[in-house]
This record gives sequence, structure tokens and C-alpha cells, in this order.
Amino acid sequence: MFYNDAYREIAGDRHPLALGTPVAEAFPEVWDWNRPVLAAVLTGETRSYLDQPIVFERPAGPQTLVLGLFYTPVYDSDGVPGGVLCTMIDNSARIAIERKLSASEAELRRISDAVPMLVSYVDRDHVYRFANADYEAWFGIAPEAMIGRHVRDVLSEEAYRSRASDLELALSGTSLVAETVLHHRDLGPRQTELRYVPHTTEDDETLGVYILGIDVSDRVEREREIKASNNRFRTAMEAVHGVLWTNSADGRMVGEQPGWSLLTGQTQDQYQGFGWASAVHPDDAAASVIAWNQAVSTRSMFVHEHRVCRHDGEWRTFAIRALPILDDVGEISEWVGVHTDITHQRAAEASLREHADSLSRQVRHRERAEDQLRQLNETLESRVIDEIAERRQAEVKLAQAQKMETVGKLTGGVAHDFNNLLQVVGGNLQLLMQDVAGNERAEKRVNNAMSGVTRGAKLAAQLLAFGRRQALEPKVVNVTRFVQGMDDMLRRAIGEAIEIETIFSGGLWNTFIDPAQIENALLNLAINARDAMEGRGKLTIELANAHLDDAYARLHEEVTPGQYVMLAVSDTGSGMSPEIIAKVFEPFFSTKAEGKGSGLGLSMVYGFVKQSGGHVNIYSEVGEGTTIRLYLPRATDAEDLEVVNDTGPVTGGTETVLVVEDDEEVRATVVEMLTDLGYRVLKAPEATSALAVIESGIPIDILFTDVVMPGKLKSPELARKARERLPDLAVLFTSGYTENSIVHGGKLDRGIELLSKPYTRDALARKFRHVLANQQQRRQVATTGSAAPELVTTCSAPIAPSSTIRQTALLVEDDDLIRVTTGEMLEAAGFVVVEASSAEEALTALQTAPVDVLVTDLNLPGASGRELANRARDLRPDAVVVFATGDPAAVANEADCVVLSKPYDAEALVKAIRTAEAEESTGKTPVTIGTT
Repeated sequence: MFYNDAYREIAGDRHPLALGTPVAEAFPEVWDWNRPVLAAVLTGETRSYLDQPIVFERPAGPQTLVLGLFYTPVYDSDGVPGGVLCTMIDNSARIAIERKLSASEAELRRISDAVPMLVSYVDRDHVYRFANADYEAWFGIAPEAMIGRHVRDVLSEEAYRSRASDLELALSGTSLVAETVLHHRDLGPRQTELRYVPHTTEDDETLGVYILGIDVSDRVEREREIKASNNRFRTAMEAVHGVLWTNSADGRMVGEQPGWSLLTGQTQDQYQGFGWASAVHPDDAAASVIAWNQAVSTRSMFVHEHRVCRHDGEWRTFAIRALPILDDVGEISEWVGVHTDITHQRAAEASLREHADSLSRQVRHRERAEDQLRQLNETLESRVIDEIAERRQAEVKLAQAQKMETVGKLTGGVAHDFNNLLQVVGGNLQLLMQDVAGNERAEKRVNNAMSGVTRGAKLAAQLLAFGRRQALEPKVVNVTRFVQGMDDMLRRAIGEAIEIETIFSGGLWNTFIDPAQIENALLNLAINARDAMEGRGKLTIELANAHLDDAYARLHEEVTPGQYVMLAVSDTGSGMSPEIIAKVFEPFFSTKAEGKGSGLGLSMVYGFVKQSGGHVNIYSEVGEGTTIRLYLPRATDAEDLEVVNDTGPVTGGTETVLVVEDDEEVRATVVEMLTDLGYRVLKAPEATSALAVIESGIPIDILFTDVVMPGKLKSPELARKARERLPDLAVLFTSGYTENSIVHGGKLDRGIELLSKPYTRDALARKFRHVLANQQQRRQVATTGSAAPELVTTCSAPIAPSSTIRQTALLVEDDDLIRVTTGEMLEAAGFVVVEASSAEEALTALQTAPVDVLVTDLNLPGASGRELANRARDLRPDAVVVFATGDPAAVANEADCVVLSKPYDAEALVKAIRTAEAEESTGKTPVTIGTT
């Protein structure tokens, strides 16, 4: 073995002894590997081995060298291999570096694969040189498959074009951040932040770009949530009673403070840091800053008081409270505070102090002066606190009342539109009924449809009841009689499994209430109780007199102190939580399953009682049951009569009608119904057009107008102007929602005639005849000395008039003009006249005065004339009854009466009374008397 000097590094401690020594002796540890190689080369072969690990024995232990070995034969002069030339290159250092580099790259890949982001490296040619495992998770492409491929080939052409400009900008040496939407194969579109980091040399040469893709969808969503939370907080700051502000953890005012800026007029630059102190009164500023810094340093609640210059230059006194907000580790993140204006409170306190000083000077020589002053000062703070608490409670109640009023207006408007729709449907169904008369199957279907209209009208009435927009017809009634009369109905409604107990106190007062509405209210409460008890339990109905005093009224803002009739309904059902009780009167709110209730029952009860001047109170405990108390205003008058609707035949007319209705379908239906009744009909879509028709000079007998109309000219004003131009014009209003334009205090304004929507053909016909007859009577009595010829129609042989006229006549007529002129007719005929505008007033007169003749209109605002006549016969059996009405057909079958048709004159009036006297003596059938 022979070698050069460079081989000494490989020979190591065996140099120079290895020179001239057989290989097997010099390096026995490698001889087994080397022998076949040398043997092969000595035959003329050439061998090479790249990065061949060879283990050498060293004194310090085995050493592995990675060698590049190149074996070539050395030929003798005769051309036969006589030796072997072995060229060696020690690659150990290179291999060690490569292994470290490979390990480093593997570590880098493990790290890049572990981070939750896309990591790649793109060279100047836009070719991927590295990509982590997230690319496969996102796009389904293995990182190995991306290496060496153009970005265009990995991504789509469209995606490449959208990012090529950013890539070129980064390759120019500029770092940039961009947001885009990448499509994750599992999660779909994701908001992604792309960061481009140039890879540059020391000579500022850009070799490539590191691209980091971070999924920021969750962060963006959190930012949206934080923004929404900030908006809510800002809104709360603007809505709260007082001025809210925030400060940094070190007590400096930073950021946007709209409340403070609105109060003081300071800009953001002016109030930043401690700039807010410049808006504080100079005498208070230093003390305020010191107290504030002390609270910040001690991390305690800040309670202070100082004067602040308002934006208009006025100094106002404010009470300040602030608290720190702590983060998860207990450190202060910020301060939140509120300024509350207490100027009026302090003025009141100053006034009280001045008063106390005055008292002290007046009674300084009295022993009790100091004690009285001390007591005043001691109770001052508690009284002020109580006043603030009462004010806050009043604000809460006002907000609730405003909410209920707003919902009431909304429901009233909905009911108005709904009633218009019902009027169109119901009117056309009634017209259709005439077309299909005799077709039993068609009549049945029309009747079923009319039943649906009736149910819809009931729903609209419930909406109006909650909104307190219904035109009530209150009467003086004794609720005991109504509850007793409803006993059978209640038992049928709630079932036999529920026990009903009624408790009536003696001497129960009368109440001024709409009988139909109180009946509906009690039925609704009973049905709700039944559902709460799931069909089994005990229902208790209690009636008693109640007095709500001033103390109770102070706790319930809407209550007027006074005497009430209390109607309580108690059940043993499931009860209600306070949260449910707070919403129970809202329309369409229901705890029942879907489809089991409309949610209007209690809202109707609430609206009706409130509109009637009463009060509702609920007491309930979960699992114990519920008690609802209705407090109805007491009435000191005698009980009125029940209202019974007339059911006689209806008639039409030939007069000219002007129909004013903005709803085209309702207008068309009404016009057809009136035309069918024989009237000549004109129509207008709104009040201005109607006034133009009136001013055109066309003869018009009656104006039929909706109450709620578009435009500046409203219906009441239209009626007033129409009567100025046509003094003899009759006016009839109609509406599904009166909007308080003709209804006040829950009752129709005096002299107003209203037909509520939806109405039937019969109701329309009756109301028209009543209004027209009243107007004709007013016109006739307004003329002087023009008695019309008399027309007498009887159902039997002619009756001789009586020779005697009764001395006292009770005249009942709700129209003021007709009542006055008819009274004058009766007085001229020798009667002592007692006048009344309603059946209720007439009933009082019957109980107190000797009445010989009762002359009454049939359609009165409360109880009808027919019911009044029945009570009059009970109280005054000898009194004769004359019905003066424009709808004589309504009492065609009434016994023991004379019907005087409107319009009438004095002669017809006297003859009717004499005929009534003859009827009383002969017992003949009713007589109808009128004038042509």
C-alpha cells in the first residue's frame, strides 16, 4: 500500500507504518470489504462508490468516514493490471452538513405542518418550492405534488390572476398583507389573510416570497360581534337616563365619548386625557381630579359631585358614580361611569335648608327647635332617595304605558283595514245571497262564509278593545245580575270537571260599563282559567265593593282614587311567573300551544277595562294559581235596561246618497247594497272630491262617509262644511276604527250617528231609515205653520180618538233639535213635558214623576225605546206609549203601542197620543201614524 500526503488524514495514527504494508495488515477492519473490490479491479474493471461509509478502528474508538471511492487498474508494461489506483474524497463533513440540513428541513416541515396556517415558498418564476400540510387539508393537494409546479397549475387560472399582482409586488421586495376569500374543501368559503414576505439576500436581491395564509373567519366573526356589542353599548349609553362615559385603566378619558360630548359640547381632542376637567366648574375641578385619581389608585368605586358647564353655557350639578371593569386576571381594563343631573334635587334641598333656617330663627328660643331641625336634616336624604325611586318607577310605568299605547294604535289600524276587508266580503256575500235565493246548496255555502265574516268581526272587535278604540255603549248595571245570568253559559264553556263558586257581597254597587263587554271579559277569564287548570280544578268568581285609596293610586299611576266594583276570577291552575305576567296583556301573546288561542283574550279585557276608566290587577304564583281582579268604576244612578236589537223587516228608500269611502272595494260593495235598497247613489274616493260633488249643486239627502280618510280634509270637517252648504243634509259616519275623531271618553260625541264596520245589509237599511227620519223630523219642525196632510194606517178598524189628553208627557229623543221642537208641540197641546235624551234618563223620570204618556224614539244611544217601553209599562201600567221612529217596520209586531213615523207634525203627534189612549181602552192592535 502506497499513498500520498493527503491520505495521512485517513491513515491517522497508522501513518507512516502503513506505507509499504499490505492492505490486509494496514487496515484489517476494512479488508473484508476491500478484498473483492481490489480483486475485481485487478482483472481490469473500474469501480466507484459515492458516499460509502467506512469504519476505521481508532485508539479513541471506531470512526466512520463517508468516502467517495474511485478504483482504476494500473497496467504493467506488458498491459497486465499490476496494481490499483484508489482515489478517495472524504465527504464526511458534507454528509454531516447535509444530514443536519435534512434534519433542519424535517424540523421546519414539522413546525410548518403544526401551525394552523398555509405556509409556502414561491421563487421568482412563480414556482412552488415548499408547501406545508395545510395545503392538502384546504385544497386536497399533497405538498410533494406542489413542489416544482407553477402557481397557476396548482391554483385555478382565475385564482392566480387575482393574486399575481400581489405576488409581483412582493417579489419586488415589498411586504404586504391582503385579505381574500379561499374555499376550504370541508368548511367552504373562509375569510383568509395572506401575508407576503420577500426572501432577499444581503445585496437586496429577492430570491422568492414566503406566503402565509391565516384563516381569520373566526376573528372576523368575533370582530363583528364586538362591533355589534359596541353598538348596543353605545345605544344603551345614548338611551340611559344620565350621561355614560368610559375611561382607560389609568383613569384617562380616551376614545369616542358621545354622551360627554353631547352634554358639554367638547370635541374629542378637548376632553382627551384629563381635558374633561376644563368643563368642570373651576371651584370643583381640582377636587374632582384628586378624588378621581384616588379612586383609580385604590381601585374602588368613585362617588363624587361637581358642577359641569352644559353645551349651552348653563352650570348644572351632577352626581357621579364610576366602577372599574376587571379582566380575567383581576386587572382593571377600563372604568365606566355615569353623570346624573341633580340640579333640581339640590335646589330643592337648598330650598329646604333655607326653610329650616327660617324656622330655626323663629323658634330659636323654644326648646324643641334644634330637635325639629335635626329631624328635618336626618330625613332629608331618605326623602330625596324616595323621590328619586318614585321618579324612576314612574319612568318605567310611563315607558310601559307608551309601549301599550303604541301597540294599541297598531292593533287599531290593523282592525280598521281588517274591517274594511270584512265589509267587502260580507257585503258581497249578502248581495250574492239574493242571487242564489232558492239554491239550498249555494245558500248553505254563503251562510258558512258569513259565519267566517262574523268570526273575523269578533277578532277585529278584540283588537279594537285592546287598543281602546271601540265605541263603547256603557250603561248603569248591577254586575251581580249579569254573573248570575251567565252561570249556565260558564258551566258549558269550562266543563263539568271544574267546580264553580260564586261569592257575592251584600249591597253591591252599580257600575257604569258596557254589558256586552263585561260579559265577554268574564267569559274570556273563565276560559283562560279552564286552560290553566287543564280542565280540572276550582274556579272562584267574587264580587265586592272596593275603595282604592291615594296610597294605592301612588303605586299604580293609572288608577284614580275612588269607589269601584271589584270582579275577581281565581283559579287553582299552574300560575304564571313574573316574566309572563309582565307580557300577559300584550296582543297575540299566549302561553298556549300553537293553534290553541289567539292571544287576544286578556288584551281585550285589559283594553276594555282601561277604556271604561277601570283598573286590572293580577296576582299569580307558579303552581298555586292565578287571581285577576277587575276594578270597575262605581255608578250612583239606578240600573239601566238591557239592549235588545230590533229584528223586524227592513225597508229601503229613494233618497240620494253620497258615499265617501277611500277603499275602492268597500265603496263598490256599499254602492251596490244601497242601489239594491232603492237609493240613488253618488260616490267619492275622499273628502275633497266629496266636497266638490256637494258644491256642484246636485240634490243630496244623506252623506255616508268613512271616519278615517286620506288627505288634509277629514270626515268630521267634511260633514261640517257639507251641512253649511246643505243645511237639511243627514250625515251617517261608518268606520272600523274611529281614531277618537268622533268618539271621546269611550262614547260617541253628542249628535253623531255611527254605523260600525263590518255591518250587514239589514243594519245598513235600518240605520239609513233612522238617520233620514230624524233629519226629516228636524227639517219639518224647523218650518213654521206648514203642517202636512195626515196619513193613518191601521191593522184594524178605525179608532175613535179619545176626548181626554193626558196631563204629563215623558219625551225621550236623543236628537237635541227634535226633542226641543217636539217638546214645544206637546206644551202647545196642553201637556206638562218631561224631557230625556236616553232611556237611562227616562227611567229615572219614570221612577220620580207621574207620567201619563211616553213618547220615545226607537233607536236610542243606550237601551232601545222598546226596552224602555217595557219597563215603563211595569212602572206606570196606565201610561200610553207612542213610538216616534224613522223605522216603523222594526215595531210592526209590537202590541199595545202606536207608531208615529218620522217626519211628523204637531197634528200627527197629538193624533198619535189620542189613538194610543183609544188603544189602551179597546186593546186593539198597533197603529202606524205618519205625514206625507
